[in-house]
Amino acid sequence: MSEIINKNILVTGASRGIGAAIKSVCEKQGAKVIAHASRPSVNTDDSFLYEDLSLAGAGERLFKAALKTVDHIDAVVNNAGIYIPSTLSGADWNEGWTKTMAVNVQAPADICRAAIAHYRDTNGGRIVNIASRAGHRGDGIDHAAYAASKGAILAMTKTWARALSGENIHLYGIAPGWVETRMAPQDIENRKKAVADIPLGRVALPEEVANLVAFLLSDACPSAVGATFDVNGASYVR
Repeated sequence: MSEIINKNILVTGASRGIGAAIKSVCEKQGAKVIAHASRPSVNTDDSFLYEDLSLAGAGERLFKAALKTVDHIDAVVNNAGIYIPSTLSGADWNEGWTKTMAVNVQAPADICRAAIAHYRDTNGGRIVNIASRAGHRGDGIDHAAYAASKGAILAMTKTWARALSGENIHLYGIAPGWVETRMAPQDIENRKKAVADIPLGRVALPEEVANLVAFLLSDACPSAVGATFDVNGASYVR
């Protein structure tokens, strides 16, 4: 029997890609998922909570809204993120950095802060932060903001894991490489380049990341607390 059965799990960015896979896998294993999306779409329904994470205070508002749907939250998966350019010589520089940091760093940090306060009142909880291979090795020249944001996510995860594990508040990081989502290269030439850089010979599937999330939330290996798990087909081995 799954150890996440009956757990209440908040998943951000759950309408598609990795987030949708996490929602599906966790629900199949018996968890109740409080699903977030930035806006309604063909992939959402009335059960979703909507919040634009680029807006000030969005993370805290989302966590409070999630708590109105259940009596407590056992786990949070910070999956929502954006991948937009911040070109050195382009007009998108300021917007790229500002919006990327708001969505990819400030919002998940605020959600973590709210979750930690809640967990301290409820005897603990779990947080999985979805980062990226880019947080370790960097990214293309036009996506420095994205790489910086994911490095920040990993640093904050490690910091709070070190400080809070003794309070039964466990944090984990996952750093995927290319995953079969809308962020993955779609045109033929770029896809060839991406796959050529992956010894496994293919990009990862969203379900692979989702299965790892469910494993971490199951408390099958508590001593892995604070660790970052790479899911990149050996394209970046640390």
